[in-house]
Amino acid sequence: MGIYIQDQITIAENLKLLLGGRFDLFQETSEDRLTDVETSQYDTAFSPRVGIVYQPIPPISLYASYARSFSPTIGIAEGGDTFRPERGTQYEVGIRADITEQLSANLALYDLTRTNVTTPAPDNPVFSVQTGKQRSQGIELDISGEISPGWNIIGGYAYTDARITEDNDPTIEGNQRFSAPEHSFSLWTTYRIQDGNLQGLGFGFGLYYIGERWADNVNTVELPSFLRTDAAIFYERDRFRAALNFRNIFDVENYTSDYGLSTFVNRGAPFTVLGTVSWQL
Repeated sequence: MGIYIQDQITIAENLKLLLGGRFDLFQETSEDRLTDVETSQYDTAFSPRVGIVYQPIPPISLYASYARSFSPTIGIAEGGDTFRPERGTQYEVGIRADITEQLSANLALYDLTRTNVTTPAPDNPVFSVQTGKQRSQGIELDISGEISPGWNIIGGYAYTDARITEDNDPTIEGNQRFSAPEHSFSLWTTYRIQDGNLQGLGFGFGLYYIGERWADNVNTVELPSFLRTDAAIFYERDRFRAALNFRNIFDVENYTSDYGLSTFVNRGAPFTVLGTVSWQL
């Protein structure tokens, strides 16, 4: 259960302050039917949030924010102890520019730290222990909106430096976090015919790039980068919509990893076609 309060205060016409806080109450009970033992977890947390926005001119907004987060960790350690909730602390500064009334761009720099991260127990990897601390720092650039009537675009680039700063295995401290690419990029654009007999017919095209990243926290296996190409054709009129989405149209091989379960490397989805028809009431 979560209770939060938030207030945005206008200090001046071009200066706004955001103050907020969230109180979380968490309880989870599990029963081992083999031993007939019941275990309960209970915790509370307060997470503040502060932000400020300054507009030197109307189309430009400079902002900074500080926020804390709370996430319960379900499970029991090898010794029978319950896990502490995971906590996060994020600092962010950025600038938002309204290029036109319909098109805007955002540039952000952030620093995010996670504590109480579960890691495999050194003597029995089937179980986990909470000695982990991870830190992510990066830059994100996004642009979205309408370039001209019917032509929309959404795109973004991210540079991420995600590292393990504390772990029960000191040999991986300082390593990059698994499955976290330093560079990633996405672009999706659509155009819908605005008038005439073909009004409502639209087309979409997109690119999705993921750079090299490690398959495990030990940083022994590196997954290759890939560039996926997507496309779509759709028709919208009044409450009716039909669409065909084509994903990975060049059938590019790509891979993902899941360190939480094992060190297996999974192959990503091949060329996929998805058709949808909907009617809005």
